[in-house]
Amino acid sequence: MIRVLLTDDQPLIRTGLRVLISDTPGIEVAGEASNGHEAVALARELRPDVAVMDIRMPGMDGIEAARLITTDPGLPTRVLVLTTFDDDDYVYGALRAGASGFLVKDMALESILDAIRVISSGDALIAPSVTRRLIEEFAGRPDPKKAAPVATGSVTDRELEVLTLVGQGLANAEIAETLHISVATAKAHVARLFTKLDARDRVHLVIIAYNLGLVTPSR
Repeated sequence: MIRVLLTDDQPLIRTGLRVLISDTPGIEVAGEASNGHEAVALARELRPDVAVMDIRMPGMDGIEAARLITTDPGLPTRVLVLTTFDDDDYVYGALRAGASGFLVKDMALESILDAIRVISSGDALIAPSVTRRLIEEFAGRPDPKKAAPVATGSVTDRELEVLTLVGQGLANAEIAETLHISVATAKAHVARLFTKLDARDRVHLVIIAYNLGLVTPSR
């Protein structure tokens, strides 16, 4: 059973997610919080598998709460951030805070359920719209000392295909479906990319894919 902590200062959002989760086998709501302070306290008390976290909240925001939760060595909780299109600065802050997933609030509720399952399994997920915003923001910066060249000599053609799809924001299950391979194989390819490209996380892979010209900003 995947145990979820819902954190949002809007009761309507929490209610909608709670009702959806209550009808979903294999997932349950462990608790609810209306701000970051409550989220951190409940995460330490309840030790949920996933914290679904809003960013803009009174008092402690979701970025600081995510940082405190993900850096606590005693917590198994992974953070799924909910954002909106105009939250770019918050998204980048949440990335640095260690969140494992990023979704926009106007996505279908079923997509949020899928993301909870993905993140609880130890994978990471970034909504394609957030990925595009990340790449566009990255591309719009002045070329800071030019990005260091990425050594790709040991990367196979199949791994480059996988890297391209990661750069487009696809999760492992979507990569598997696109390439007609198993999810386990997709996950193995991504793991090898982390090692071969010395990537810190999935977001770093997105930036590498951009630097290699595998994905480009939408204009």
